[in-house]
Amino acid sequence: MEILLWLVPPVVVTVVAMLWVSWLGRAGRGEIDRDVANARLAAAMRREHPGRIRKVPAPARDRSTGIAVRPSRTRRSA
Repeated sequence: MEILLWLVPPVVVTVVAMLWVSWLGRAGRGEIDRDVANARLAAAMRREHPGRIRKVPAPARDRSTGIAVRPSRTRRSA
């Protein structure tokens, strides 16, 4: 058990850092007016996005029958 005592300081520092960061993060969140948020969302939805314009070509269909067939050999005239 004494061997694990060296883990106590890093664990305490980690927990304190997590609490400190979570407390600082709370102060940065301001309330946004609901009407302003709706206006921003509506403006973003009206904007043309490049992803909507691009069309992806249909992939070429593989006409596999499920049977492996070797290509035929050409006969040479002698």
